[in-house]
Amino acid sequence: MRAHAPGASGRAAALMMGPWHHTLPMSSLVGAVDMGFRSSPISVDLDGLQLDWFDHWLKGKSNDVAGAPPVRIYVMGRNEWRDEKEWPLPGTEWRRYCLHSRGRANSAYGDGALATDAPGSEPSDSFLYNPLNPVPTNGGGLCCYPNSVPGGAFDQSMVEHRSDVLVYSTEPLAEDVEVTGPIKLTLYASSSAPDTDFTAKLVDAGPCGFARNLTDGIIRARVRESQSAPRLMDPGKIYEFTIDMWSTSNLFKAGHRIRLEVSSSNFPRFDRNPNTGHDLFADAETQPALQTIRHDRNYASHLTLPIIPARR
Repeated sequence: MRAHAPGASGRAAALMMGPWHHTLPMSSLVGAVDMGFRSSPISVDLDGLQLDWFDHWLKGKSNDVAGAPPVRIYVMGRNEWRDEKEWPLPGTEWRRYCLHSRGRANSAYGDGALATDAPGSEPSDSFLYNPLNPVPTNGGGLCCYPNSVPGGAFDQSMVEHRSDVLVYSTEPLAEDVEVTGPIKLTLYASSSAPDTDFTAKLVDAGPCGFARNLTDGIIRARVRESQSAPRLMDPGKIYEFTIDMWSTSNLFKAGHRIRLEVSSSNFPRFDRNPNTGHDLFADAETQPALQTIRHDRNYASHLTLPIIPARR
C-alpha cells in the first residue's frame, strides 16, 4: 500500500491483527478457545480506533493516529498486544522445518515428524483423496454461516484420526517458540489425477492433546504456476507446490508441538476438486486420486516459519 500510494497518502497504511475469526462482533471467545480478556471488545475499542483513523486522514483532525506504531499484533499464547514498526517483523528468522517419516505419516497415530534436519533417504507418504468423502472443515477463517460451519479455533483431533490426513509434528518444545508472520509450505508431490488440490494447516498441539488450528491454505494443481494460464498435471510426475498459509502470531509454549496437517480437502471451507481435470463445475463426475508426498534429499518438502527471537 505504501509503495503504490500517491504522494503523502502512502503514510495512511497501518496493520492491526487480532486473534478473531472473520465475522463481527469481535469476541475473546474464538471458536472453542478463549483468547484472553485483552482481545475482547471491552479491552479493544475497535470502533474508536477506526473513527480516529478516518478523523485524522479524511477530516484532518489532530489525534494520536499520526504518531501511532504502524503495526499492532496480538500474540496468541502470550495473550498480549505488541506494537511493531514493520511487517514482517525485523529480525525474523525464516526457519525451515522439513517433513520426515518412515512412510506412514497418515493420521496423528502415524510416524510423521517435523524437524530442522534435512531429509536423507526417506520413503514418501501416500493417501487416497476421495471427493465423495472429503476432510471436514473444523474452524478456521470462516464467515457468514456460524450455525452450520463455525469459524475460529477448535480441537483438530478428530480430523487427525483420518488416514487421508498426513500429520507431521515436532518433538515437544524445550522452550517457548514464537511464530509471527506469513507461513509457507513447499510441497513436492505427485498425483494419479490430472488435477487435484493440496491443503495445509498449522496447528498448536498441546500436551493435553488439544490440537488448536492457527492458519491454513490450499493450492489447486492446475494453477500451481499461474492463475491466468492453468496447466494440468501428468499423472505420477513430481511437481513443486507452494501453499500460502497466510499469517499468524502465536507463542508455541514449552512442552507443545508445532504440527502440520497435509491433505487434499477442507470442505466446505474450500470446494472439492473432482480430480477429473475437466472444467470445474461442468459436471458431477468425480474420481479418487492417489496422492504422494516426497520428502527426501532430492525433494525436501518443508514448512517455512517466521521465528521471532526470544530477546524480543
